[in-house]
Amino acid sequence: MNPTLTDVAQRAGVSLSTASRAFSDPDRIGRDTLRRIIDAAEEIGYVASAGRRSRSGLPTRSATVAMIVPDIGNPVWASFVKAAQAHGWNRRQTVVLTDTDGSPDREREIIGELHDRVDGFVVCSPRLPAHDIVELCGDTPLVLVNRTSDETSSVVPDAADGLRQALEYLRVLGHEHVAYAQGSPLSWSNQTRVEAIRQLADQADIELEVLGWQAETVAGGQAAAASVVASGATAVIAHNDLMALGIIAGAAALGVEVPAELSVIGIDDTPLAEVGRPTLTSIQVPMSRAGVMSIDMLHRQLTAEPGQAPAEPRAVTLPTQLVVRQSTGPVAGWTPARRDRSDA
Repeated sequence: MNPTLTDVAQRAGVSLSTASRAFSDPDRIGRDTLRRIIDAAEEIGYVASAGRRSRSGLPTRSATVAMIVPDIGNPVWASFVKAAQAHGWNRRQTVVLTDTDGSPDREREIIGELHDRVDGFVVCSPRLPAHDIVELCGDTPLVLVNRTSDETSSVVPDAADGLRQALEYLRVLGHEHVAYAQGSPLSWSNQTRVEAIRQLADQADIELEVLGWQAETVAGGQAAAASVVASGATAVIAHNDLMALGIIAGAAALGVEVPAELSVIGIDDTPLAEVGRPTLTSIQVPMSRAGVMSIDMLHRQLTAEPGQAPAEPRAVTLPTQLVVRQSTGPVAGWTPARRDRSDA
């Protein structure tokens, strides 16, 4: 005999009407009570009928979502995961976090290992090609973050607009020679940023020096500092905040003062940007919002009715914003009267 809603109510220790509302109008029930009812339903194998699904289309059981990130040590992913986990709770999604350490082989291994154990994947800044990830996930719902694909939904920041703001700001402060410190050669974000900044620098009549690849860490930034100084650039934009902080430290070790002799801009605007000395100018990327949106996009796939045609892949682009702090300043001898060479 199949378990009934009465069985669920008895096991959860609630009234039948409360158990019913858990599947028809969950917003009217406290979070702890709702979780107790859903857990009770899972334990006894109760499956609500279509008529008892909530009006918001929430699933009648919790889903397990694998969230794969390249480096949980990077604060940008901490804010992303925290927002995703909090929102996932409201969507009946339990988020399981895994770290690939930026390795495509480990990424492939993790997806293969978890494929039959989870209900969906959120893969962040993947090192594998998007098509490979789609194939590895098969029919399991998938959302990509910091990577676009024609085959599945994705969430990406508008890196080009943030870089445009940064170059315009540097140009006004008299910077005519700017360096870009690259991250990993396997990073899609790095590739798209290089393409965007080359075009933007050309449009702004700024000499651009694209430096070699480095680890996307403070140590990677310290290693890049010598190349930054040797390039003769008066300003540098780093692949992320960690590298930017490393460049500041490396420049100081070489006797170069920030921002008097070198302006430094990071990307991500992590909490570390506000506590460094000097505080770091950075391109703000709304990763908390990206975490929420990735859960919502996955939720739509998880709650699709059986036999329903899959929705078309959706790409969401999030805005970016330059946040100015102490690590940037005008070039030596700069005055407002000289801010535009076209006036000369």
